[in-house]
Formats: sequence, structure tokens, C-alpha cells
Amino acid sequence: MTDHFTPAFSDEQLRAMGVLGFAHAGDAVYELLVRTWLCQEGRTTAATLHRETVRRVCAPAQARAMEKLLPALTEEEHAVYKRGRNAKVNSVPKNAALADYHAATGLETLFGWLWLRGEKDRISELFELIVSEEN
Repeated sequence: MTDHFTPAFSDEQLRAMGVLGFAHAGDAVYELLVRTWLCQEGRTTAATLHRETVRRVCAPAQARAMEKLLPALTEEEHAVYKRGRNAKVNSVPKNAALADYHAATGLETLFGWLWLRGEKDRISELFELIVSEEN
């Protein structure tokens, strides 16, 4: 049975995947991290959980999160972020500035790339930098 909770793509498989494939996975990874963190923080009503999740996973919030992470990234991680940030996207939500949307795509790309490599510890370390000021 394949363990879908612990992916470990080879470098060859990752090279064959487009950068927006990383962002696709990273979008879900990041939202799951936020949702889990909110539950751990004791936010319990469905309305509160939804409102707080939306507030933290929108493009402007992800762009701010990325600003916190930039100094902590390795060269390779920074290159992955830049590839995601610079990716051509077909549409931008009306409530997001283009720069924020690109930075958010870069963050999702980074988290997706790390997830697909199986680097859960690094994901946790970076996510902790994002939420550390809120604890």
C-alpha cells in the first residue's frame, strides 16, 4: 500500500513536475497546517475556524508569511520559492494584489516541494516561524 501521507518523490520525479504542480500540493499542505494549528490553539466553533482559516490562507496573508520565511530559507528553497513566485498564472483573485498573489504562489510552491520531498520536519520548522508571533 502506498503511504500518501509520507511522499518522497525522487529528484527525477520532481524535475518532471511543473512548478504549479508543487503549488497545487502546497496549497493543500499549507491550509491543512493552518487548520490544524487553529484547532490546537483552541478555536472550536465552525464559524470561528472557517473565518480564521480564510484570514490566514488568503494571498495577502501568505505574502506576509513569506516575508517572515525569506531570511530562513536555504539557497535551494529560495530558488524554488522564486520559481513559484515567477510562474505565469492565468488569473488573480479580485481581492488580491498581483504581487501578493505571486508571493503566495511562491509560498505554496515551497511547501508543496518540501511535502513531495517528504521533508515534514522542515515544513514544521518553517510553519512555526510563521505562527510563532501569534502564540
